[in-house]
Amino acid sequence: MPDVRFEFAAAIPLAVVKRRATKGELSRVVPEACGTAWNLVKKAQLTNPGRMIAVYLDCEMNLEIGVEVDGAFPDQGELFSSSTPSGMIATAAHIGPYDRLGEAHSAIHQACKQQGRDFAGPSWEIYGHWSDDPTKLRTDVCYLLKDETK
Repeated sequence: MPDVRFEFAAAIPLAVVKRRATKGELSRVVPEACGTAWNLVKKAQLTNPGRMIAVYLDCEMNLEIGVEVDGAFPDQGELFSSSTPSGMIATAAHIGPYDRLGEAHSAIHQACKQQGRDFAGPSWEIYGHWSDDPTKLRTDVCYLLKDETK
């Protein structure tokens, strides 16, 4: 099981496309949306595009899928300016093929239950640089936590 860390995360500016998918459609919808977002970012000539990120906004599977960018920009057709949430998160790094990402999600759920921490809603996956070797793929899984001071 991956190690889970609890830490503060600053918002990451994103250029995203919006999608809705069932759990069974995610393995198709997320890669397709990543390609669409990447192509739109290049077409819009946004500078310094970074890693691909999929933000799961709610349990209804409303998604924002896109690319790290330098900052906010005017929305352009299907490409929207957004960001990951900021605040305390539970996070785990998954190294390996995408079809085993559930291990990182399970580790986070288990650690939060043990620590008595509640989720605030959104979660996201930050996909590291591509490798043809699936054992070298890195995905950081993050869950926003409820503010314990309230």
